[in-house]
Amino acid sequence: MDLTPYVENLRHELAVAADAGGDDSRALAERLTTPLEAAARLTLLSALSSAMAEITRDLAPGSVDVRLRGIDPEFVVIPPRTVPEPYADRAGAPGEEAPGGGPAPVSRAPAPPAPAPPAASDGEEGGTARINFRLPAHLKTRVEDAAGQEGLSANAWLVRAVAAALEPGGRGRPDARSHHRGRQGYTGWVR
Repeated sequence: MDLTPYVENLRHELAVAADAGGDDSRALAERLTTPLEAAARLTLLSALSSAMAEITRDLAPGSVDVRLRGIDPEFVVIPPRTVPEPYADRAGAPGEEAPGGGPAPVSRAPAPPAPAPPAASDGEEGGTARINFRLPAHLKTRVEDAAGQEGLSANAWLVRAVAAALEPGGRGRPDARSHHRGRQGYTGWVR
């Protein structure tokens, strides 16, 4: 989605409003429009992110992601994995034709449920929290690929990965107390 027309419209509206104030207002508006471009883009991205979050809540178990490509957002819609009722018993492999023509729906196993979040202790809320998390580009690509294979958004996949890593006895990082290192020294008497 190209945000440039929206930013240009804001710049134009600011110039029109400044024209009413005379030459000083027009000069001030011209000086402000360039620095305001980044703020306008950020504000639009925040609004799109909020809209995406609302849509994802209504679309669950599907999701909508907003990904930044250069300076423009891109929407990725991941619909819930379902097989249409009339073909549920006849779902085939990719390339097969459905009755009446067209590709047959592919049956897929649903993604495994996410580990249950730990119960909130005293003073903690059980809601969600937002954090900024920056990944190297090569890891971001791997996360997006893994999430896509499971039919999840990258955010949902990361939540599952973190929950699994922090789960006691889970498949995540071993507990430091249970980690045994090989022996590195000798014990005994020396003469």
